Amino acid sequence: MRVAIIGAGPSGMAQMRAFEAASRAGEEIPEFVCFEKQSDWGGQWNYTWRTGLDEHGEPVHSSMYRNLWSNGPKEVLEFADYTFDEHFGRPISSYPPRPVLWDYISGRVEKSGVRQHVRFSTVVRWVDYDDAAEQFTVTSEDLPSGTTTSETFDRVIVGVGHFSFPRMPDFDGIETFPGRVMHAHDFRGAEDLAGRDLLVIGSSYSAEDIGSQAHKMGARSVTASYRTAPMGYEWPDGFEEKPLVLRFEGSTAHFADGTSREFDAVVMCTGYLHKYPFLPDDLALDSPNNVYPAGLYKGVVWQRNPHLFYLGAQDQWLTFNMFDAQAWFVRDLILGKIEMPPAEERQADIDTWLARFEAIETVADEVRFQVEYTGELIEATDYPMFDLEEVIEIFLAWKRDKKDDIMGYRDRTYRSVMTGTIAATHHTRWVDELDDSIARYLAPVPTDAVGAGAPRAPR
Repeated sequence: MRVAIIGAGPSGMAQMRAFEAASRAGEEIPEFVCFEKQSDWGGQWNYTWRTGLDEHGEPVHSSMYRNLWSNGPKEVLEFADYTFDEHFGRPISSYPPRPVLWDYISGRVEKSGVRQHVRFSTVVRWVDYDDAAEQFTVTSEDLPSGTTTSETFDRVIVGVGHFSFPRMPDFDGIETFPGRVMHAHDFRGAEDLAGRDLLVIGSSYSAEDIGSQAHKMGARSVTASYRTAPMGYEWPDGFEEKPLVLRFEGSTAHFADGTSREFDAVVMCTGYLHKYPFLPDDLALDSPNNVYPAGLYKGVVWQRNPHLFYLGAQDQWLTFNMFDAQAWFVRDLILGKIEMPPAEERQADIDTWLARFEAIETVADEVRFQVEYTGELIEATDYPMFDLEEVIEIFLAWKRDKKDDIMGYRDRTYRSVMTGTIAATHHTRWVDELDDSIARYLAPVPTDAVGAGAPRAPR
């Protein structure tokens, strides 16, 4: 058997780790090949300064920006088989910056020795399925050489994520706006917004985080425009929320409440599309961004062709450890350790989960839904189980912390679900820390860390 894994981001890395773990346990595993368009693994966490097109003329995959720090506690995404303590050799804070998280996820698979299975700088151009042969033909291109290759595989695992193709709305008159207009996908840093007036359009995590970054980096003002409801945090002076923009006239934005303001820059924080240009429509998932996309048995098996799998296709509360749970489950389906039910049983299971999804009323319901879904996958495999109820409690505490102090919640600390370790307090408050490098983050207390302040009690 041959297995193709498309994408070497956190989902594809999880799948390779799952196969490697089975091999290390003495099990016979299939030959697998991972295709990765970028020159290194990490997916979204593989930061690039490039926007638009990459060095090969391909659409840039990563939406990562330079100043990003985790916007959720690391304790809810920690790998059960490779802890932060193991990787760094000591406790670190609950909200690491981008380079630290990349080092963590990269370190796990580097230690596993699976890099040999990845074809970097190789983009999958097309996937066909032959019903009679029950095989896929995967056509890929080695980008540096331009060489195109077609190969057959028995299973295909799609792990490219769904945060690379921006959803870009239109507004009357926006073509007259003289400043820069971009989607969050192309945002790379907030330093050039110092002393400027920024409009972010959206009211979810990108708007919250990019707006906060801009404020931290010295923007004169930040305005967040919402379509349905405001984020509702107690923003600092110079940060406000407005209802949806109706139109632009030059640098002036007119809002639905009848007010208007002038801006220097606009960032569209308006979400992403499920888009798989390498798949025909009978294999391509087409779904809104939600926690249980229709058409996937156990959230991973393409119902119309159970030889095709998706990882990380859901909107996400859990991330890395949910991808692990999915990858271990997919691995065991492929190895035959878990029996693939007939189509009718799979559909009945999909319908049950969709009914539960439709019944979600609150954020707490949605968190519990995804944590329980992840737990069901873990129980079916040998992936290490962890305290799922504690994960839920951390998520809910995190939501409360953000309501309490939107600009200071990253200074809170939590207890590891995996090891019981209390996170360290970072030497500098997030709002004062302008150096996101891993060297600065892991350094002993610098002499300039005067703004550390008193941390809240650990949870």
